[in-house]
Amino acid sequence: MTLMILAACAFVSLIVGIATEGWPKGAHDGLGIVASILLVVFVTASSDYRQSLQFKDLDKEKKKITVQVTRSGYRQKLSIYDLLAGDVVHLSIGDQVPADGLFLSGFSLLINESSLTGESEPVAVNAENPFLLSGTKVQDGSCKMLITTVGMRTQWGKLMATLSEGGDDETPLQVKLNGVATIIGKIGLIFAVVTFAVLTESLFRRKISDGTYLSWTGDDALELLEFFAIAVTIVVVAVPEGLPLAVTLSLAFAMKKMMNDKALVRHLAACETMGSATSICSDKTGTLTTNHMTVVKACICGKIKEVDGVSDSKSLFSELPDSVMMMLSQSIFNNTGGDVVFNQDGKREILGTPTETAILEFGLSLGGDFSEVRKASTLVKVEPFNSAKKRMGVVIQLPGGALQAHCKGASEIILASCDKYLNEEGNVVPLDKATIDHLNATIDSFANEALRTLCLAYMEVPDGFSANDQIPADGYTCIGIVGIKDPVRPGVKESVAICRSAGITVRMVTGDNINTAKAIARECGILTEGGIAIEGPDFRTKTEEELTQLIPKIQVMARSSPLDKHTLVKHLRTKLDEVVAVTGDGTNDAPALHEADIGLAMGIAGTEVAKESADVIILDDNFSTIVTVAKWGRSVYINIQKFVQFQLTVNVVALVVNFSSACLTGSAPLTAVQLLWVNMIMDTLGALALATEPPNNELMKRTPVGRKGNFISNIMWRNILGQSFYQFLVIWYLQTEGKWLFGIKGENSNLVLNTLIFNCFVFCQVFNEVSSREMEKINVFEGILNNKVFIAVLSSTVIFQFIIIQFLGDFANTTPLTFNQWIACIFIGFIGMPIAAIVKMIPVGSS
Repeated sequence: MTLMILAACAFVSLIVGIATEGWPKGAHDGLGIVASILLVVFVTASSDYRQSLQFKDLDKEKKKITVQVTRSGYRQKLSIYDLLAGDVVHLSIGDQVPADGLFLSGFSLLINESSLTGESEPVAVNAENPFLLSGTKVQDGSCKMLITTVGMRTQWGKLMATLSEGGDDETPLQVKLNGVATIIGKIGLIFAVVTFAVLTESLFRRKISDGTYLSWTGDDALELLEFFAIAVTIVVVAVPEGLPLAVTLSLAFAMKKMMNDKALVRHLAACETMGSATSICSDKTGTLTTNHMTVVKACICGKIKEVDGVSDSKSLFSELPDSVMMMLSQSIFNNTGGDVVFNQDGKREILGTPTETAILEFGLSLGGDFSEVRKASTLVKVEPFNSAKKRMGVVIQLPGGALQAHCKGASEIILASCDKYLNEEGNVVPLDKATIDHLNATIDSFANEALRTLCLAYMEVPDGFSANDQIPADGYTCIGIVGIKDPVRPGVKESVAICRSAGITVRMVTGDNINTAKAIARECGILTEGGIAIEGPDFRTKTEEELTQLIPKIQVMARSSPLDKHTLVKHLRTKLDEVVAVTGDGTNDAPALHEADIGLAMGIAGTEVAKESADVIILDDNFSTIVTVAKWGRSVYINIQKFVQFQLTVNVVALVVNFSSACLTGSAPLTAVQLLWVNMIMDTLGALALATEPPNNELMKRTPVGRKGNFISNIMWRNILGQSFYQFLVIWYLQTEGKWLFGIKGENSNLVLNTLIFNCFVFCQVFNEVSSREMEKINVFEGILNNKVFIAVLSSTVIFQFIIIQFLGDFANTTPLTFNQWIACIFIGFIGMPIAAIVKMIPVGSS
């Protein structure tokens, strides 16, 4: 709006100027305003354009989804954009259906069609109801689907064609700053109206005293127009258009840099929120650990063996009877969601979740043959792994027609379902107390070594079992227990220590056994003295009051269900007013990711459902990247605070100087074009310089802002008022005593003085911009050379200022200055830096 008013002002100025003074002299004022408007518009437009290009890149990255497809006779990973009609896609729990297609084969398939139909009740898809629609999500089960339609011809495509995706909502900080900008704008408007009234009144008084109030010349009209332009520019300077621009620039800059640091930001607000995070609830598998599982210990038929990287484990268990090994192979290869395939190069590849691949690898090292075992029996029913039941089961038909059920899952849960076990001779014997105690002790000893334990069991199923029946829940025979190791990622311990020093509490929430969880948490430095490790079932029984007492001390939650994680996050947010970040990769993490202030999903191991619910996708699945995101988040917040401090200083000085001068002397020392140039330095270039400061390690040594922190802190007010007071005194002194100080005489004296005031004012801003790099530290030069943008902005500001003063006098109402006058102006500006340093020593509260 203000730019439109200025454009009208420039238009009138051009007509009146050319009519009274002729071309080109009369056009200088108008063209000066036009040039300033074009500059502001150009810089803003180019920054917006760059940001839109960045969003396009991010969008491309966001849509990089791969699926497993059988094409040309072998199984491979493909991007969903390379799918064709006729491909067979393998879907499992948590996947998004990539195109329209038909169900070929699968088990217990439940599809959530709420994204298309709005119905929250999942739909069972089978041979009778075989239609699968793109955009829907697999809630349970697994299947193979044949693709029939892709792209815009799918139901989802037709739906999307009718709506265009909206841009990002404003972030909380932008909303806060828009509020600040509106208030300042209103104050500026009042100042502008009063200034215009005072200047016009002084013109009338002069005309009356001269007795010329009845004869109006073009010069008088030009003067009135100049007053109007000054009033408008007061509004322009007062309205900090740079605030939203600074936020956008800072967030866009942070997003780009975070992309290089392996974090893909899906929502702009996430950068900023992460800076305020006070608590991180992290998943264990894949985030704190490497997510490459291997079986390192196994207890089969009561014999415990270490399987430490031995590719041929067959010799380890050679004394076991063949019947046991056969049963073990059947259990491992039939009861799995994974697959063993040969790729184009003829290399063997194991596909599936890390746990599945570890067990399949173990089965192969025992000498088993995956395809042979699978061919020898027929799958009757499959119940895929479910995070609530913590088990997976299948029923198979053996060559003789007998039915057998196999199950595997969390050791305590499966062991509780067993009443028999296989002994060393391979005989099925009832479980007695001594054996149960021995097996439980084995599970505990595995877990204490930070191993994830899985129990394998089977049972004979009576004839007459059909695919519609439930797989039996108990009566199983225990085959053995395997211990799977997932080593802690390098750098996690250091990252957790950084979080602790930054005032961020890290909690581990996992579905694993409590002993495994505690062992890993100690290794990472999450579980400390006085910290509590609790199990999900225990956590669920607590009352609201008990939870409020307990949750701040909880550092590890094991055997947790998706709902427990959700409850923990909700309680931290609502009752304890924490800003919570949650990391997760599974479908079961989606509710907590959605509930959290900021959801971080894993880009490699994460399911599509988890990624959809998240704000940031960690592309390398690494906990250290989360710390980087927090550091960038803090950097964004502080950079914008620095910019606001710098901008408000200029606003206060420009407003007070022009207003007081207009009221007291009847003329304003800073003209419309000059104020527009200051506005340019302040808004656009200042935003560019201060909003792109990279983060330093100091940021992670202070406490987080949290939910209730004030944006404009006492420290900022102290710096703003201290600097404004100095600048105001300098300009006011120059206005009253400047001619005497610089020895300016002659008819041109007013123009020289105003040029000096303008030059001093600009150099005060240049040095204040350097001072604003740090809000509390005296040393503002540390790392300044690393920020190329800052150096470039500062240099271009000084060069432009030199050109404006020396060569663009007609446009900017300035006159060339002498060398000594330039030195004096730079010196006056520089004095602002020691003054800023002294002001920083004044103690104020931090809020």
